[in-house]
Amino acid sequence: MLSSGDAGLDSLARALVIVGGGVVGCSVAYHLTKLGWRDVVLLERRELSCGTTWHAAGLVGQLRSSHNLTRLARYGAVLYERLEAETGQATGFRRSGSISVARTAEQPDRAEARARRWRDASASTSSDLSGRSRSPVAALMRTDDLAGAVWIPGDGRTNPIDTTLAHGARGAQRRATILENVTVTGIRR
Repeated sequence: MLSSGDAGLDSLARALVIVGGGVVGCSVAYHLTKLGWRDVVLLERRELSCGTTWHAAGLVGQLRSSHNLTRLARYGAVLYERLEAETGQATGFRRSGSISVARTAEQPDRAEARARRWRDASASTSSDLSGRSRSPVAALMRTDDLAGAVWIPGDGRTNPIDTTLAHGARGAQRRATILENVTVTGIRR
């Protein structure tokens, strides 16, 4: 715990402080230091990734509800693919693809709209998973009861803990300060 008597508190007063060392907090530290920020401090109450990150599914889906969110998710997949080589920390990222299915008559319109956004973001999809589809996944599932489906081959999965540690490692390599076992009891500006 840091208190007003701690010497470290004075240095924090001049820094950008991130509270929380999960995948989001470590990603923020990674990206700020990539942009050239030097006074970045990340505070974690226990150890990096020990909160909700450790039990996240680690799914990396790129199809989102808006064009901008789709672009952001696509960036994440590209980043996760190169993060291990950049940091030396394994991330467990694998592109295994995903399927988004529509089972009711209302859902295909939404699925098709999402597929259009995806195609507009210049990614490859196959919205036809019938027997005529060239998708390798079509042969693995029953599709006659679906109103529509989208196959996204670029989606994948990652190990959330390892990905968090890779973000944190690179942030630290770029001189971010990461402090674990710190209790934040308030914010003074």
